[in-house]
Amino acid sequence: MHDCGKIAIIGGGSWATAIAKIVVGHTHHIGWYMRRDDRIADFLRMGHNPAYLTSVHFNTEEIFFSSDINKVVDLYETLVFVTPSPYLKNHLKKLKTRIRDKFIVTAIKGIVPDENLVCSEYFHHVYDVPFENLACIGGPSHAEEVALERLSYLTVGCADSEKAQAFTSVLSSNYIKTKTSSDVIGIEYSSVLKNVYAIAAGICSGLKYGDNFQAVLMSNAVQEMSRFLTVISPQPDRNIYDSVYLGDLLVTGYSNFSRNRVFGTMIGKGYSVKSAQIEMEMIAEGFFGTKCMKEINRHLHVNMPILDAVYNILYERISPQIEIKLLTDSFR
Repeated sequence: MHDCGKIAIIGGGSWATAIAKIVVGHTHHIGWYMRRDDRIADFLRMGHNPAYLTSVHFNTEEIFFSSDINKVVDLYETLVFVTPSPYLKNHLKKLKTRIRDKFIVTAIKGIVPDENLVCSEYFHHVYDVPFENLACIGGPSHAEEVALERLSYLTVGCADSEKAQAFTSVLSSNYIKTKTSSDVIGIEYSSVLKNVYAIAAGICSGLKYGDNFQAVLMSNAVQEMSRFLTVISPQPDRNIYDSVYLGDLLVTGYSNFSRNRVFGTMIGKGYSVKSAQIEMEMIAEGFFGTKCMKEINRHLHVNMPILDAVYNILYERISPQIEIKLLTDSFR
């Protein structure tokens, strides 16, 4: 049986905090890299993350905090990356330590901008991490609900099924059910796309389209997602209706916890991108994901009308009313 060794969390946001809560409940020790020393000091003083999921209390004696990524990478065998995708490169730039022998788990639901690679591809191409040492966490999982210990289902994707299984054992609990998959690339791309579709759902909601239409939008979105995954990473045994694909799409499209949906709703109501971002104070991964996916699809030419519509609204400044009306005419 594979042993994950000592586990460290890289990132300080709400999903990082939720995963830290899950893991430390099993291991009673984690490393935790946070960029800001003032946040670490506040965390140690208060016993909880000062900025995210403030109701989740930790025994800080079980946590080794550091703002030095190299120190954390040196000391821990399994590294769980949970930073917003636009910032990943900046954190990794500071690395002097080799990571190709580490077990890298990415819980980042986004694409590395400029490179247009999902995170596992980025770690493989740029840091030479072999695919059997790369895993991802997917599934419908709002950090806020994990914090409240509401029942959630997570999927660990890894080319090495033993390593995937070993990592599920540090996630499983009475409120987390887990399973494994070998479809790392498919899980990562679907978790990027569902953010784009959640923005679309929000835009339509902001434009006062109702639940009847949202169901049609989601039906078309899962078909669009399936077309894209079949082209980018064909897997004969992939079932697009599994919770890691369809489930994650639905929770992100429908839930009020979804930043991407909230962001889209503001755009639909007439906010500019800039003012919506300022008001939210949190990153809507789908804003960056939309641009990256559009660029990737320029080479693949998959029929993706929802992606195109969101791109036109966010980046070409086309009126949401006009763009969504054109989209509705393409649906059946």
